[in-house]
Amino acid sequence: QVQLVESGGGLVQAGGSLRLSCAASGRTIRSYLMGWFRQAPGKERDFVARISVSSSSTYYADSVKGRFTISRDNAKNTVYLQMNSLKPEDTAVYYCAADSSGVGATPYEYDYWGQGTQVTVSS
Repeated sequence: QVQLVESGGGLVQAGGSLRLSCAASGRTIRSYLMGWFRQAPGKERDFVARISVSSSSTYYADSVKGRFTISRDNAKNTVYLQMNSLKPEDTAVYYCAADSSGVGATPYEYDYWGQGTQVTVSS
């Protein structure tokens, strides 16, 4: 079992930055593809970014490409999401997730999820 706990969310003005962290416990995430998703009120959970086991490959949703950066520190069992140039439409609960299949394209492929952290961007 992997327990994931997100932190770093909050209220920020448009154009600002936040750095989300996802700390894992119970098992090392070294062998898991890690992803970030977000869910706005009344909407489905959307893919934001994912990172391969070795950090050699990253992939982003078009809506965040060039503004968000995903990274991981396997030694610290932690994944990060640096969010810059934030927009009001980035407002959502952000979730990190771990995927043992190595595909990570949809939420259904992820085995473990955190409880989420709220990000609110004011205009």
